[in-house]
Amino acid sequence: MPTKTPAQKRAAAKTEYDAFLSNCPSRKLLERISDKWVALILAALGSDGPNPGSDRVGEPRSMRYSELSQRLAGVSQKMLTQTLRSLERDGLVTRTVAPTVPVTVTYELTELGLSLDRAMRGIKRWAEAHMDEVLLHREAYDSRS
Repeated sequence: MPTKTPAQKRAAAKTEYDAFLSNCPSRKLLERISDKWVALILAALGSDGPNPGSDRVGEPRSMRYSELSQRLAGVSQKMLTQTLRSLERDGLVTRTVAPTVPVTVTYELTELGLSLDRAMRGIKRWAEAHMDEVLLHREAYDSRS
């Protein structure tokens, strides 16, 4: 039996991905991208709003760590750092270090990250549009319990 190259192994595995199976690697990816901080970082770096210093809406942006930290109210430094590292590891975000004094570090979505941003943007908008309805349902449910 011939040995498969890594690319052939990945291609074979890709046809077998099924998140309903407990050992499927896509489960870990779903776990990661369903994290609230991932969704908010994608929204901040994505095309959902104007670029800082620009009136153009609909274009991805690069942001410094401090800008992300300010934009994401309530995120701890540790959580923001961990989340950005995991997104970089997965190829969703690039980290660019500019040799300035002090050093400037910016984050930007990759093409892969932009494709995920398009999907997540819809979920974010849905949550914002339907929050009042959800709150009413929660209130009604809690009053019955």
